[in-house]
Amino acid sequence: MGPEGASKAMASVAATPTRTPNGPGPGEASASFPTVASDPGPRQPEEEGEEEPAEIHLCVLWNSGYLGIAYYDTSDSTIHFMPDAPDHESLKLLQRVLDEIDPRSVVTSAKQDENMTRFLGKLASQEHREPKRPEIIFLPSVDFGLEISKQRLLSGNYSFLPDSMTTTEKILFLSSIIPFDCLLMVRALGGLLKFLGRRRIGVELEDYNVSVPILGFKKFVLTNLVSIDQDTYSVLQIFKSESHPSVYKVASGLKEGLSLFGILNRCRCKWGEKLLRLWFTRPTQDLGELNSRLDVIQFFLLPQNLDMAQMLHRLLGHIKNVPLILKRMTLSHTKVSDWQVLYKTVYSALGLRDACRSLPQSIQLFRDIAQEFSDDLHHIASLIGKVVDFEGSLAENRFTVLPNIDPEIDEKKRRLMGLPSFLTEVARKELENLDSRIPSCSVIYIPLIGFLLSIPRLPSMVETSDFEIEGLDFMFLSEEKLHYRSARTKELDALLGDLHCDIRDQETLLMHQLQCQVLARAAVLTRVLDLASRLDVLLALASAARDYGYSRPRYSPRLLGVRIQNGRHPLMELCARTFVPNSAECGGDAGRVKVITGPNSSGKSIYLKQVGLITFMALVGSFVPAEEAEIGAVDAIFTRIHSCESISLGLSTFMIDLNQVAKAVNNATERSLVLVDEFGKGTNTVDGLALLAAVIRHWLALGPTCPHVFVATNFLSLVQLQLLPRGPLVQYLTMETCEDGDDLVFFYQVCEGVARASHASHTAAQAGLPEKLIARGKQVSDLIRSGKPIKPVKELLKEKQMENCQTLVDKFLKLDLEDPSLDLDIFMSQEVLPAATTIL
Repeated sequence: MGPEGASKAMASVAATPTRTPNGPGPGEASASFPTVASDPGPRQPEEEGEEEPAEIHLCVLWNSGYLGIAYYDTSDSTIHFMPDAPDHESLKLLQRVLDEIDPRSVVTSAKQDENMTRFLGKLASQEHREPKRPEIIFLPSVDFGLEISKQRLLSGNYSFLPDSMTTTEKILFLSSIIPFDCLLMVRALGGLLKFLGRRRIGVELEDYNVSVPILGFKKFVLTNLVSIDQDTYSVLQIFKSESHPSVYKVASGLKEGLSLFGILNRCRCKWGEKLLRLWFTRPTQDLGELNSRLDVIQFFLLPQNLDMAQMLHRLLGHIKNVPLILKRMTLSHTKVSDWQVLYKTVYSALGLRDACRSLPQSIQLFRDIAQEFSDDLHHIASLIGKVVDFEGSLAENRFTVLPNIDPEIDEKKRRLMGLPSFLTEVARKELENLDSRIPSCSVIYIPLIGFLLSIPRLPSMVETSDFEIEGLDFMFLSEEKLHYRSARTKELDALLGDLHCDIRDQETLLMHQLQCQVLARAAVLTRVLDLASRLDVLLALASAARDYGYSRPRYSPRLLGVRIQNGRHPLMELCARTFVPNSAECGGDAGRVKVITGPNSSGKSIYLKQVGLITFMALVGSFVPAEEAEIGAVDAIFTRIHSCESISLGLSTFMIDLNQVAKAVNNATERSLVLVDEFGKGTNTVDGLALLAAVIRHWLALGPTCPHVFVATNFLSLVQLQLLPRGPLVQYLTMETCEDGDDLVFFYQVCEGVARASHASHTAAQAGLPEKLIARGKQVSDLIRSGKPIKPVKELLKEKQMENCQTLVDKFLKLDLEDPSLDLDIFMSQEVLPAATTIL
């Protein structure tokens, strides 16, 4: 550290030329000591804005029809593992995992069978996934050996395990978390640890003895999940990303637009929002889990519990990014704000525990919070509150401790605080021994350098040789001040030492001890985050249900399909002045395929999306926008509503439509919900109609195993030509309308029947097309229906001929026949003859 950049603790004494201390003014003996000015306003913790983008690194093994999967999430420094699970040769389960977690890299063994090799090759060739296409990494098969993988797991350095734990205790503890009988999963965990150690994820710039932080192991499963593809999430507007309007956040990405997630996300903490998104990506058929979520929502919807819900919501606002703080602690990168944030988080967690102890213990979540928010939290909060000097830490921008924690630190701080008056006296004695030409001097203290005598530079001191003073050792020149070591300053160095650095070192040691105490209890902090985020999500869903008038759905495992009484579209009802609710019933064997016809803009698409959204909301454990809803055993939701076009896919719009329908045809079961809107319109009318009829007939031929299908179409010929077989499986619905003279009135009400016309001209008029075009369109449509030839309109043809004649006449009149350069042959060939074909 250079002398110019050093912070100085200074005591100075000035003297007049007569070297006699005087009163206030130039001859005043003064002392000064460094004080770091605090910010004019309160400093906000900066923990959440500095977090790096999360990355997920996945390790997978496939053998004999089973998958072993483990991945590391940098957002919370946690390893997640999935017990060995059977998968099809096409590796559909692995694809589901990849779609859900979107890994940055996929690690696997270099020794693979043909199925995995083909799958990874296809994954690596998906150029449309850029820039999120995962990196495929092959490690030698020896790195996935069973015994070496177990050894890596058991010998790992985990901050959540106390140092006092013996090897046997460590093995027993890890065995209670990790199912070592899942051999593929254990091998995947071993390969993942090898990869993390080789790549040094998150600690690339640290010393080599610093290992990748691992704050816990978590199990994840994909059983009982409802299959929903990305196209369905998009067309139902479950998620919708938009460019951020702020110019400062253009590079950072997107914000949530008008979507189901957007209107239900009222979470107060970041991890609650993350869990809500996870629930949305993992709709489940687990009725126990769904009903436990609904029980909490229903409890908070009771009027007498509103105040309690608001109080819990306020406490949840202080639950911050604990995994990031624990990760910094393991790397010794803890900031002052981290201690403040952790202190508030722990005390808020204690407030949540006390509140939940007063709530009905029959609800599982309240019971878990009351029991699992243990006294370890109180111990952590008490330690931080008794040790950390928050005000002093923020002022000095470093960790400082309160008085009466360490007597040695207190003594050194008292010495440091008493230095100004002491150094004033030392400076006065030094001045008596200096040359009479020196008007004043001061004794200063610079951390890491020590005590120095500082005197002003005299006019006679020009060359470096002039700086030498007998009995003093010249050190450096700074700001026209000469700095020396004297016998007294050397004595001070020996007597007092480097007080500032000693204090910092001892306080850093205390901080490390406090960090070890916190990390030893990291498990309870992780559990706090899990339960608090769950409570946050359910409070958010309860708040939305209260504001929007949602009701609790019922689940009937014996019912294949859904029954909805007066359902509403959760997004459309917020945008429309009035919204007409509609019912839907697709349970049982009758009416498994519903063909919906009706005019354009009559609400067919909204009805389809409404059914899909209400079903989806029930499958994530939310109340739904309906008077009543009974949800059966739904295992998947397939859609073909809007074409999700992308240039990078290299597919036509119709090809994308076909791919979406093919997914439903190949994968839908008798428990699946299929929503098809306007399929076949992207090609020739006859071909499109034939394809639609063929797809519906395919499902009808399945009989009792036919999925529950809602088809909205404007192909009225589907009914008029009787392209579908008659039977109880088919039900025809239409959107109710009424013609009032030339006007068409929409009631937006679903009823049984078939539409007689599409009323496209009415929609065209609403869109603002000229009346002449609409009239001509009606005329052509009538001619096509009657099988008569279509002829050009004579009036329009005559008008065009007159315009062409007038244009030719104007060109003749502009000719200058006296112009010698005029060539009439060229004029006739280039102007008259081409125009004659449009006139005659």
